[in-house]
Amino acid sequence: MSNDSSRIAVTASLRSPIECSSVERVDGPLLFVNGAEGVGWDDYVEIRLTDGTTRHGVVVDVDHDLGIVEVFEGTGGIGVTGTTVAFTGRPLEIPVTDRWLGRISNGRGEPLDGGPPVIGSLRRPVYGNPINPAQRDVPRDPVLTGVSAIDGLATLVRGQKLPVFSVGGLPHLELAIQIAAHAAVDETATDDDFRVVFAGMGITNADADLVRAGLEERTRSGHATIFLNSADDPTIERILTPRIALTVAEHLAFDLGQHVLVVLTDMTAYSDAVRQLSAARGEVPSRRGYPGYLFSDLSSIYERCGRIAGRPGSITELPVLTMPAGDITHPVPDLTGYITEGQIVLSPDIYARDVDPPIDALASLSRLMRRGVGPQRTRDDHLAIAAQVLALLSRARQAEELSALIGLDALSITEQRYIEFARRFESDFIGQGVDESRTLTETLDLAWRMASILPERELTMVSREQFEQHASCSAATDVGAGGAR
Repeated sequence: MSNDSSRIAVTASLRSPIECSSVERVDGPLLFVNGAEGVGWDDYVEIRLTDGTTRHGVVVDVDHDLGIVEVFEGTGGIGVTGTTVAFTGRPLEIPVTDRWLGRISNGRGEPLDGGPPVIGSLRRPVYGNPINPAQRDVPRDPVLTGVSAIDGLATLVRGQKLPVFSVGGLPHLELAIQIAAHAAVDETATDDDFRVVFAGMGITNADADLVRAGLEERTRSGHATIFLNSADDPTIERILTPRIALTVAEHLAFDLGQHVLVVLTDMTAYSDAVRQLSAARGEVPSRRGYPGYLFSDLSSIYERCGRIAGRPGSITELPVLTMPAGDITHPVPDLTGYITEGQIVLSPDIYARDVDPPIDALASLSRLMRRGVGPQRTRDDHLAIAAQVLALLSRARQAEELSALIGLDALSITEQRYIEFARRFESDFIGQGVDESRTLTETLDLAWRMASILPERELTMVSREQFEQHASCSAATDVGAGGAR
């Protein structure tokens, strides 16, 4: 099937209330059209060329009756005469159906897997609607990622938005793929009501191949869908990609009652696209050249996750972003931190010690963890052992700093045990292979094994009963550690 036919399938049923044939000029990916009075931002556009082919675009700016359109397929071959531009009068709509599952598409929903276009009788605009706060339900119950550092210490909760903060050069994409490939709602889940929507924005072709390979099994089984916006794709497509992914997720969650994990990477690339579009519109820049509405723009994506009272499904978001030069005060991580409920932080220092994934446990936090773990949700000892391990790690960092000043031999036996705990914690608990998925039981038992490196008198945040029940059992548990990359 031709590319034209697949694009037509995505835009079938759109009407053209305004048609213009006066193209003033073509400038890069932009088309300047006269006679666009009454046209609004984000209107979807069909462009009919003299050879009979159709291209598509979105209105990025309007100046009186001059409409500026960014063309998805590029402007090569478009002339100023003989070209008809039809403004549909509404934003991009896509079919919402479970037929997206098992498919790989580009950032605007066109097939990349050689299959037919996705069609459906129900269509919705990709910009969506925010969930009514009065109808929001409290996020609860865990989403188990198979990654010990997250499941054990910063648990992801259904309906939560938990970003991953990273730096260029760290394996954040590999971590996102690992989570998307192994995540489940519980240890015995059969994936019957759990789905993954993966959206890559501004990624290279090599990274796109990595995503395809890492999620091949889950996609082939019909439990995941992938949207890939490449670095050389149009800027406006990068802005649409997460919105298309979330529109699909909303149907799966709130219409079909499924639990959906939406992975969005890289939100910094998305934000840079917003900045480029803002500059093209001639808007006054704010911090670091980003528009002043970046906060509300990011909120329009992050706040589309959650749970709705009376409905069984949920949308959980895992946005991934890279901090330029590791600057956490950069506008993208700074604003993301205000909107979301915690963060998973990747550390260059930990990665330099051959620990993968290089998650900094002390810098990471899930603010909704208490609503997702504990009795009848995970295990009775979950919160206690998580707090204990983090307290031991904090004390171990102090011992390491003291060791750097006076030497290891000058430390007490207990302080040396703390340093041994920190080393074993990174290599055995944090470090695990990209193909290794640990159950929550394995993760918590391993946490007890790590804590048991210290004398019992140092374990002040767990009860005597918990220690007797789990410390001895975990000592006999042999969980493989894949710390080296």
